[in-house]
Amino acid sequence: MRKSTLKISALGLMLSFATAFAQEKTNSLAVKSAINAAAKTEEGVKTVTTSSKEDNNRNVMLNAANNTSPRDVNIGLPSTVGGITILENDLPAVYFFWPELPNKTWRQSVGLEKTGLLKMDQLANTMGDLGFAVNSYSQIGTKDLKVKGKFTTSTFGWLQGDANVSGPISKNGWTYTVGAFANFDPSTYKLGFARNADETKIFRAGITKYFNDDKGKISVLYKYADSYSLTNYAVFEYGPEGKVTELDNFKIGRDSYIVREGNMKFKDVLSGQTYFANLAGNDNRSSSHNIDVVGNYLLNNGWNFKFSTRAHFSKVKMANSIPLSIFNATPGAGYTLASNGQAYSGPVGTQLAMYTPETPITSVAGRFSLNKQVGNHNLTVGVLEQYYHIDKFTSNRSFFYQTVGAQPQRLIGPNTDADGFYNYNTGAEYHSGTENKLSVYGTDEWKVSDNFNLSYGLHLKNHILDGEYSLTPRTVGFSFTDPSQFNQINQSFFQIGGSLNATYNITKNFGVIANALYTEENRRLESYSQAFEPNTNKIKSPLGAIGVFWNTDWIQLISQATYLKKNNNLNRYNLVNPANSSQAQVATVYYDIQTLGWTTDFVLKPFKGFNLHYLVTFQNPVYKKFNFDAFGTSYNYSDNNVLGVAKTLMEIDPSYTIDKWRFWASFRYFSKQYANLTNALYFAPRWETFGGVSYTVNKNINLGATVINFLNQRGASGTINGAELITDASPYYGKLLTGTYIMPLTGQFSVSFNF
Repeated sequence: MRKSTLKISALGLMLSFATAFAQEKTNSLAVKSAINAAAKTEEGVKTVTTSSKEDNNRNVMLNAANNTSPRDVNIGLPSTVGGITILENDLPAVYFFWPELPNKTWRQSVGLEKTGLLKMDQLANTMGDLGFAVNSYSQIGTKDLKVKGKFTTSTFGWLQGDANVSGPISKNGWTYTVGAFANFDPSTYKLGFARNADETKIFRAGITKYFNDDKGKISVLYKYADSYSLTNYAVFEYGPEGKVTELDNFKIGRDSYIVREGNMKFKDVLSGQTYFANLAGNDNRSSSHNIDVVGNYLLNNGWNFKFSTRAHFSKVKMANSIPLSIFNATPGAGYTLASNGQAYSGPVGTQLAMYTPETPITSVAGRFSLNKQVGNHNLTVGVLEQYYHIDKFTSNRSFFYQTVGAQPQRLIGPNTDADGFYNYNTGAEYHSGTENKLSVYGTDEWKVSDNFNLSYGLHLKNHILDGEYSLTPRTVGFSFTDPSQFNQINQSFFQIGGSLNATYNITKNFGVIANALYTEENRRLESYSQAFEPNTNKIKSPLGAIGVFWNTDWIQLISQATYLKKNNNLNRYNLVNPANSSQAQVATVYYDIQTLGWTTDFVLKPFKGFNLHYLVTFQNPVYKKFNFDAFGTSYNYSDNNVLGVAKTLMEIDPSYTIDKWRFWASFRYFSKQYANLTNALYFAPRWETFGGVSYTVNKNINLGATVINFLNQRGASGTINGAELITDASPYYGKLLTGTYIMPLTGQFSVSFNF
């Protein structure tokens, strides 16, 4: 077997959260001009603008794992399945990421007029949520004809077309906008059952009426989206010091670990009927219709009335195959290839199959706010309403075996049925009902004096759950057979969020900053999916920070220390028995997380045309009160480091512009990351790299080229599936494990136009 030792590479480009609280007055975070690095470096003709409440220096669109989603922005907490929050027209692109992931209805596109990164304090004030958010605004009708678009391809055959046209309808202020986005992405690996790992189509149309005397405007916008996407994993040999060895029959990032024919068998938890579903095409496709009414009107008393409303109707189908473990089958163990019945011995991969049949989802949301500059105060008051209904969500589950290698084949084993599946609906999920969130909020940006600025906000929310769930255990072969198996959900929660941000200039160029942030949340309908009564105690997230800033013509710097804690986290783990890797169970764990971090971020402009952004973060996120039982054993992981979060993060982003050319690079450093809950397994430190060049042909046309992972690092990242209970790494040296990974060396090319 040919082997080459590789350092681990990682999913997601992560930044620290601490710097995001600096006031706009310091200008210490105005590091880059675009939130989308690809757009910034390839589309020179397109200007990405943001409001004063948004940071525009973070390349959250520059995702190392795929071309479909924004990168996660690290705040010392483990990332969610849904990743970073995405807002469109000041409202969530989707109410909740599961089962409708945001990338099924939202993509970075020329159909968006502008995109920015909403700061943590602004998200807490306006949404009552913790974290960062991508804040985007749809392209509305324009008084002059505007045509813009972009075509992108890659060395792996990625094809993406994106265009938008807007212009006048009449002379009395009526305008239109239409756009189309089409993505056909095979990713970097070859599937055995489909060309593309992602197929997404988004169509937009709308009309806008501009009021006389610049009083404002109103737009009615329609969006249709249709999408499916797959997640691949890598197989590797794990070794000392967090390094992995690539197998001679599996190239990390180039080969598919998804079962060759893409079919999985399930038992419907509601009807009891068995069926097959495919990972591509119609069985894994979500579609949605979106109607927005947005705009603003300047009242006679000087208050600006801003409104954004949305009706979102979707039908979601979702299929997933997740690796759990790998064990070795000896000759005569009873494993055969499902395709031809041939006996099989060697490494066997255990897979968890999950499928959500077509599920209707309806959400209606509206935000209404008033804003006015009153003396030294910039005041905003608003109301936010969010209604969500999901009809009989289910996650049907089964397990199966597959060979270990590229495009693996399904196996039939001694404990499977004739098709190779077993343990139907062990851990199956069900919930149905509505959620309603009604919020009032207010913010004030107060210029107390020439040297002192104060920004603060308060968000008050009432959150209601009304639905049904079941406490019936999901044993092997389970399905609901009796209406009495369902219980009602009737919960009402009051939640508080808000922030306080102070900036004081000691001198003209030097000053101090202090921040405090607090959010609350409770459980959602999704928390009732399993057969237990969830803990509905309040989840509290206090955050405090203090730092300094320094600004001159050639450097803008901020350095800040931050403390963050979040209690009552809920997670479900697909555990594998360390004593018998063929045994698996789902464990539900409540736990706390706390982290202390220190971040320094600066922009250096030593000479004309050159810009260097540098960021370094030191942090120590750890688990607290982390206890659970599994396979007859009690486990305590308190004070262990949080999975997948590096203690040291560094970002180096140089760029140079000369004449019509722009050259840029982005280097991301991640220190050791723990890959399982016991902290016995970890990934070695690594770099993730991006680079590119753009050429402005003229004011209307731009050419761009981007290279992802130009150091060609290959390896696994994130967490190691099925390894949550491993306490001693040494017995696993030389064993085969699975995990996620970054894209291999990839070239991307684009042509952009804007007339």
